[in-house]
Amino acid sequence: MSTDATPQAVTDAPPAAAGGARHPRALAPGNLILTVVLSVFGAVVGVQLLATLGVTPSTSLIGALAAMTLARVPLVALRGFRSVHAQNLAQTSISSATFGAANSLFLPIGIPFLFGMDDMIVPMLIGVAAAMLVDAWLLYRMYDTPAFPAKNPWPLGLAAAEAIKAGDEGGRRAKVLGLGLLTGLVGAVFSLPMSAFGVALIGGFGAMAAFGVGLLFSQYADSLLGLDINAMYLPHGMMIGAGLVALVQVGHTILKARRTNAAQARAAEDTGEGARRMGRSMQLGFGAYLVISVLLAFGTGAATHMSPGMLIGFLVYATVAAFLHELLVGIAAMHSGWFPAFAIALITLLLGILIGFPPEALVVLSGFTAATGPAFADMGYDLRTGYLLRGEDVDPAFELEGRRQQLIAAMIGFGVAIVVVLISYRMFFDNGQTAPIDAAYVAAIKAGPSMETARHLALWAIPGALVQIIGGSRRQLGILLATGLLITTPMAGWMVAAGIATRVLAPRLFGKDVKGDLEVFAGGTIAGDALYSFGNGVFKAAK
Repeated sequence: MSTDATPQAVTDAPPAAAGGARHPRALAPGNLILTVVLSVFGAVVGVQLLATLGVTPSTSLIGALAAMTLARVPLVALRGFRSVHAQNLAQTSISSATFGAANSLFLPIGIPFLFGMDDMIVPMLIGVAAAMLVDAWLLYRMYDTPAFPAKNPWPLGLAAAEAIKAGDEGGRRAKVLGLGLLTGLVGAVFSLPMSAFGVALIGGFGAMAAFGVGLLFSQYADSLLGLDINAMYLPHGMMIGAGLVALVQVGHTILKARRTNAAQARAAEDTGEGARRMGRSMQLGFGAYLVISVLLAFGTGAATHMSPGMLIGFLVYATVAAFLHELLVGIAAMHSGWFPAFAIALITLLLGILIGFPPEALVVLSGFTAATGPAFADMGYDLRTGYLLRGEDVDPAFELEGRRQQLIAAMIGFGVAIVVVLISYRMFFDNGQTAPIDAAYVAAIKAGPSMETARHLALWAIPGALVQIIGGSRRQLGILLATGLLITTPMAGWMVAAGIATRVLAPRLFGKDVKGDLEVFAGGTIAGDALYSFGNGVFKAAK
């Protein structure tokens, strides 16, 4: 059973040159069989846990561990799975299937079901499936551009890469990773969000500080200050202001690159080319989302409830909202490892309600925007894993080929996710099971517009915009502050503070060389938290 790969360790030399082998192909028989099996497992688990517990676990490490386990079976047919790049394809497919099935497909179609519009379910599924595929393809196109640099943290991707490297190399790296893994598991047992601690060890200092401030304020605003920040729509307004500024900053980066001549672009390490590639991708993405919004509006029948003028306004707004939602979720995930997709989708819905779109259109809007973002962020994690395993662009041709193969593996996972949801959604709906957040979307639509809500959103958008302007496009302080405010996980703020304190004190106590160990340890901590969350979720769902 061929995987089209030869066993190969991670080295500092270009991978292709070091081993003389090309990158494993996602469609090679061995890889294809494994990715399909893992994708079915990931999709089923993702939908089950979202329907029963309201969470979607990270299954990336499960895929890598499955490939590592097969590699240790003494059969020639399985020898190809010793390649870290084959393991990368396995973890890419299962994570794509998990987040795709749960967040991008099952969650959106639950909204028309709860609203009593069963005739919308299948058209919505077709539309959000198309949006999911575009979502992942756009991140593939935008990865390693000024807005989404390959060298930025993408914490869950780093965690998966460190786990795969440790399994391949052993030695000191494996010991440090094991210590981090144990720390993450023990902390998670005591309900501590250890991924927040691990993220703070590797994220940008300013971004992590803003993230931590947001988390702490969210946790204590009510008990210490008597402020219900959600009733005030403070986090939502902050995210709107920061998001609009972030979109302008991305546009400025693209326009600036177009004025850069070829020599300057080469001197800036192809920054200009990356910005132009992002500009083209945004144009293609906007066009694709516009087509999908048209298909959703007419396919679900929502278009018949709007005048021609309102329909045009809805199509433009839905397209912009989906695109902005995707970018904001990606930026938050890139820096913090957390992506508040549910909350940001609720923000776009609230604005749609204030505009005055009819309920049928709002159902489509909420499902469409919710479908964009999760696949985008997950693809970023997976490409970061591959980028680290391939030697961080030491061989550009090998790097690009690896990304292409990862995209194919991801699309296999998404394809399986579509089939799994299509087959199983009726079973869950008949049992009254949907994603819990769907009820919040439906309640907001039924509540209708409120001028008080509009005032709150406009008021808090101002400080959000100011913080984003102060931090600039590199630090994304406004987005990270708003992300922290939107997340209600207990103790997460203190774990971020502990991580920041550790990264400040460790070099003073152990020397500057400890930085590399901190990254490996952080990867282990995040991995330990993710594995415990996955196992605990499966156990609870099975009870």
